[in-house]
Order: sequence, then structure tokens, then C-alpha cells
Amino acid sequence: LAQGGICRSGPAPPLHSRRLRAHCSRPSMAEAAPAPDRVQCFGRKKTAVAVALVRTGSGQVRINGCPLTTVKPDILRVKVYEPLLLLGKERCGKVDIRLRVKGGGFTSQVYALRQAIAKGIVSYYQKYIDEASKKEIKDILTAYDRSLIVADPRRCEPKKFGGRSARARFQKSYR
Repeated sequence: LAQGGICRSGPAPPLHSRRLRAHCSRPSMAEAAPAPDRVQCFGRKKTAVAVALVRTGSGQVRINGCPLTTVKPDILRVKVYEPLLLLGKERCGKVDIRLRVKGGGFTSQVYALRQAIAKGIVSYYQKYIDEASKKEIKDILTAYDRSLIVADPRRCEPKKFGGRSARARFQKSYR
């Protein structure tokens, strides 16, 4: 390893050398390929966090690298489809959505996913299409269910002493 591998004997060349900087030049931002139109949004429910990457594409939706049809349980899969069904194929067919989700239980993850999808599409339309269509989409989603856009602030209440849970107290005995 020390002969021809990563380790190198002797001191490293100085980084402030002008010649070294000239040889190690990176392409500037102007020379790099233009980034595709994309936005990143998140959805939350309890301790579950879902991050949606919405970009210009052909209407693919993938969750943790798997297609949307693999979401279990089947009953909650419809909840993930809700924002896509509400907006229709003509609005969601132009974008690809990549989702990452972790934390919480499966129900919380599903609610975080649907919120991330809805917020991602709204912010994509605001940034790359126009404000009028963004407002129209946001009104459709909010009229159906406000939690698609606005996060639920409720959290688990911490346990206190003198009882077995947050509110319940131990039974009181007089004798």
C-alpha cells in the first residue's frame, strides 16, 4: 500500500503554488452542463420525513428507488396516489418525482410522502411554469385536504413522573 497505493512518502506539494493551481483547474459553472429544472421539497408527519425531488420528465414516481406500486399496505397506497389523481395526468405527466422517506411508522411515512409530492409539484409549478397555474393547483389540493400542503404540528407528549404515561396518574391509595 505504501509503495504505489494511496499513501505517499514525503511531504505533499504546496497547495498555494500557482503552477499547481493552473494544472488542477476545474471547469467553471458557465462551462458545466445546464442543470435540469428541479425542486426539492419535504413532507412531515410525526417523526417521518419524506423528501421529494421533482424534475422535468415523463411522469415517473419512485419511492426509495422502487415504483409507487410497491407501497405497502395496499389500502394506504391510495393515499400516496391522492395528489397525483387530484391534479390529473396533464399536470403530473410532465414531471418525474423521486422520493426518499425515513423515520416513523408506515402510516406516518405514507402521509409524509403525499405531503412531499403535493408540495413538490406546487413549488415546481411556481418556479418553472407560472404563478397562476401554481395557485390553481394549490387551491385544488387545499380544498381536498389541507394537510397536503400544511404540516400537522401534533407530536407525542412526553411522559411525566407520578404516572405511567403523559396524563394518566398512578392510582391513589389512602390506607
